[in-house]
Amino acid sequence: MLTAFARAFKTPDLRKKLLFTLGIIVLYRIGAHVPVPGVNYANVETCMKQAGGNSGLFALVNMFSGGALLQITIFALGIMPYITASIILQLLTVVIPRLEALKKEGQSGQAKITQYTRYLTVALAILQGTGLVATARSGALFQSCPVASEIVPSDSIFTTITMVITMTAGTGLIMWLGELVTDRGIGNGMSILMFISIAAGFPGALWQIKLTGKLADGWIEFFSVIAVGLAMVALVVFVEQAQRRIPVQYAKRMIGRRSYGGTSTYIPLKVNQAGVIPVIFASSLLYIPALIAQFSGSKAAWATWIATNFTKGNHPVYIVTYFLLIVFFAFFYVAISFNPEEVADNMKKYGGFIPGIRAGRPTAEYLSYVLNRITWPGSLYLGLIALVPTVALVLFNANQNFPFGGTSILIIVGVGLETVKQIESQLQQRNYEGFLR
Repeated sequence: MLTAFARAFKTPDLRKKLLFTLGIIVLYRIGAHVPVPGVNYANVETCMKQAGGNSGLFALVNMFSGGALLQITIFALGIMPYITASIILQLLTVVIPRLEALKKEGQSGQAKITQYTRYLTVALAILQGTGLVATARSGALFQSCPVASEIVPSDSIFTTITMVITMTAGTGLIMWLGELVTDRGIGNGMSILMFISIAAGFPGALWQIKLTGKLADGWIEFFSVIAVGLAMVALVVFVEQAQRRIPVQYAKRMIGRRSYGGTSTYIPLKVNQAGVIPVIFASSLLYIPALIAQFSGSKAAWATWIATNFTKGNHPVYIVTYFLLIVFFAFFYVAISFNPEEVADNMKKYGGFIPGIRAGRPTAEYLSYVLNRITWPGSLYLGLIALVPTVALVLFNANQNFPFGGTSILIIVGVGLETVKQIESQLQQRNYEGFLR
């Protein structure tokens, strides 16, 4: 990987793309530290120090914003509205025929879906910005902090509107920066910004483990966590690269005096076909009951039960529910993102078949059978990786922002692998000598 980066910097056009991407990353990190107008930043710092890096219910959103959420900066919402909008549009494509038709139109249809994603991102940013301002004003953002209710001193409508517009504009700017990286930089822009947001919290979280450690002044815990992290990275790389290759043979066809087809290829079915989306779905769904109980302020039995079982990540009920939700969403997402019947029809249309399997419905049934078989280990792997922060919570007395948590490791390794592949492919294109010299 380091060799690929070194060779890329020696290539002039790739060096420009890498430097452009680094410049966008610097701008993004600067924006994550610029406070929103109307916020008392001194009180924010006081509450942040008292919280000690524990984000509580807002851990997932704070992680995706690179720590900007709890600091209430102009990039406080981060890329979470865009991620949510993209997932919603992807799910609606299966349900709404108009979106499905746009998806089949190719580049023009995809551009239209991207435009819808932008509109939905702005709407979600307004909604989430309003919720964040209301949460900060009520003091629920930092429950144990004595000055939490004074983070937003003014109760005027003008201040609220200004803060919401500023954070929404920040989300729009992040979208634009991500698209600039996609067009003129290296890799997928939004994925790169997501990678940077998560990686930005690693040094602070690791040092927090060292400070709270008790063995050899915390250094044993520190290096133990790094060793566990490296082992997890190796495991995630191994599983993310694992795939089942279904062989496909295309029959020869004579058109005039020329023969077409007769080639053999394969359909790659990844073990983790759903990626990190089941973990995000399960985490988001588990936040809803705790948020309802928190904002209702009720002392009823149901609110007490939710506060006891779903607030702390190390409770058995929370662990079992989280694991089962990840397994469920893994199967759910694979079912809506991969259509065996459509793949079988396309193969039949172009004269393709799986050796030993009849074309048409038997092919669709075979693909569905194989997909279900490999989704089981993929979903169990996702569930086990996502429970790593819970184990760290018990063993290292770490907070829920454990640096090598399931969601963070999956995203960082996935984005890192794709970016390195893109760099290597571009290097191969520029260094290909060809047959004629």
